[in-house]
Amino acid sequence: MLAVDSRHSYLDKLNPAQRRAVEHGSGTAARPLLVIAGAGSGKTNTLAHRVAHLIVNGADPRRMMLLTFSRRAAAEMTRRVERIAREVLGEGAAVMTDALSWAGTFHGVGARLLRDYAVELGLDPSFTIHDREDSADLINLVRHELGFSKTEARFPKKGTCLAIYSRCVNAEQPVETVLGASFPWCAAWAAELKQLFAAYVEAKQAQNVLDYDDLLLCWAQAVGDPGLAEEIGSRFDHIFVDEYQDTNRLQASILLALKPSGQGLTVVGDDAQSIYSFRAAEIRNILDFPQSFEPPAEIVTLDRNYRSTQPVLAAANAVIGLARERFTKNLWTERESAARPRLVNVRDEADQARYVAGQVLENREHGSALKQQAVLFRASHHSGPLEVELKRRNIPFRKFGGLKFLDAAHVKDVLALLRFVENPRDRVAGFRVLQLLPGVGPSAAQRVLDQVDAASDALRALGDMPPPPRTGSDWDSFVETALGLRAGPGWPAEMERARLWYEPHLERIHEDFSTRRADLVQLEQIARGYPSRERFLTELTLDPPDATSAEAGPPHLDEDYLILSTIHSAKGQEWKSVFVLNVVDGCIPIDLAVGETAETEEERRLLYVAMTRAKDDLQLVVPQRFFTHGQAARGDRHVYAARTRFIPASLLGLFEQVAWPIAEHGTAARAASGSGIRIDVAARMRGMWR
Repeated sequence: MLAVDSRHSYLDKLNPAQRRAVEHGSGTAARPLLVIAGAGSGKTNTLAHRVAHLIVNGADPRRMMLLTFSRRAAAEMTRRVERIAREVLGEGAAVMTDALSWAGTFHGVGARLLRDYAVELGLDPSFTIHDREDSADLINLVRHELGFSKTEARFPKKGTCLAIYSRCVNAEQPVETVLGASFPWCAAWAAELKQLFAAYVEAKQAQNVLDYDDLLLCWAQAVGDPGLAEEIGSRFDHIFVDEYQDTNRLQASILLALKPSGQGLTVVGDDAQSIYSFRAAEIRNILDFPQSFEPPAEIVTLDRNYRSTQPVLAAANAVIGLARERFTKNLWTERESAARPRLVNVRDEADQARYVAGQVLENREHGSALKQQAVLFRASHHSGPLEVELKRRNIPFRKFGGLKFLDAAHVKDVLALLRFVENPRDRVAGFRVLQLLPGVGPSAAQRVLDQVDAASDALRALGDMPPPPRTGSDWDSFVETALGLRAGPGWPAEMERARLWYEPHLERIHEDFSTRRADLVQLEQIARGYPSRERFLTELTLDPPDATSAEAGPPHLDEDYLILSTIHSAKGQEWKSVFVLNVVDGCIPIDLAVGETAETEEERRLLYVAMTRAKDDLQLVVPQRFFTHGQAARGDRHVYAARTRFIPASLLGLFEQVAWPIAEHGTAARAASGSGIRIDVAARMRGMWR
């Protein structure tokens, strides 16, 4: 054992709270420790220092388990531990930290333990592990053998079946509860799904395979036996868990079984950043952790923030301070600033897109690279109008948390119909739209297009030719829609007609059709900003002129681009400037999450996570009205939106309130942004070959 002075320089870099967490307890008799690590408070650095501190003071790294949520996080943590330990132990640190072999994800560590104890668990040690795709294929095979692929009503597809099964396992909830909360469109199939899942388990056992969820389930069942739990738990003096607020019920039960007294157990997380309930994460795990032991766990709070300015933190603290239940924590920083976060009121989503694009360019002119800026949103389709505006202004961007709006399959399907009507010789569009019809495959679509090409009146030829086999009334509906769109009810009414034709196919093809339908309503609203179908299709699909970059050699890996991201995908990231879109009720909180208190509280935490991504500049954008697709009796209309309930009037003093002047951004500004430019596609194509 190497005696180490606690005042050694490797600890001097820590602030007092971090140091308390690092030096907590001694040996295996230490009380359990909960580190509540606020956003930007140096969580990873603190946990790495704690592991390294124990190692340099004689703890055996071979008897440590470090659990993370990604292999990359585990590898990064191990590297940090080695760097810190090397300051004290020199080159010998590498040998010691190499012994930190039980660092990994819950699933990875679980797989190793299951092989070690396979005989005791009745498993064949040579079991193989299915990935998600393999598991979906197997459940589909069982689904077919049970006859569920030929039911009269629509039975859930393989991916949905696997998602339901996974949620039941990880949340430790019965099928009926999971269906009611997360898959209501499948509720009628509860009995059949139970039968399917039982047969799926039998198939896995017969084939000696485990799926991703079995790695946790079997581990939990193993430690459910007190004797086996004690044997496995005794192999580890210390267990560390990162991002504890993201654990599910199954993971928490494993930890409590391994260390029922809590001795040697350290968990790190932030209840205010618990935003993954859709993955079965359970916030009660971290809220109830201290009282799970006797005596209760020690709590150390890291509330010094190294990321944001004090005005940003003051606003974020106030938002999360209204939460119903939380660990008390008010982030603070030495980074003072006179600039408060902005609450920007704009007329609608179109003005929101123009405002954000303009601000991004202005920031760039003042020295902020595009990569230092991010636009965050609650749902992927919320960025649709902004993506169109960015394309108009030739602002490159990368989107995280879903496909780019215009790349989504259902959006491309509707655009293909409009393109085919606009130009029946467009075989790519025709090929795509024809295969939307039941019974039409690639060969049948090719034959139809050949006949269309040979006709003088291409669209009229559709009505004159015999319908492809097995298309039934779907063919007549398609022909009627295509001819009707050509006759033209007027733009943008044509867009509505195209959407109404496609929606039955959307519901048939995609089980998450309600979410995708919101994209189509958004596309219809975007269409209203164009004078004609031709202008809409031309300008919407014109990519920024980066296709010629190959002429200048290999693409630059450091090319600048703006970040677009869902809030979920932004967790753990930071940017100099952050814009948050649609900070209104119905978006934050999203309208599907306002029924239950727990869901609404998670939406509050989502806004908090978004706000705490900003270093210097935070702007929350509040559109005053939205286009909505109503019921038949009420029709499509604009509805007025209210600022999110998470920023009540009592908090407004923490923000700079801005009304973006509508008068300055009328027709002239829209023309300047590019919406008035007529694109000569043929001339561009000819010019490429001169």
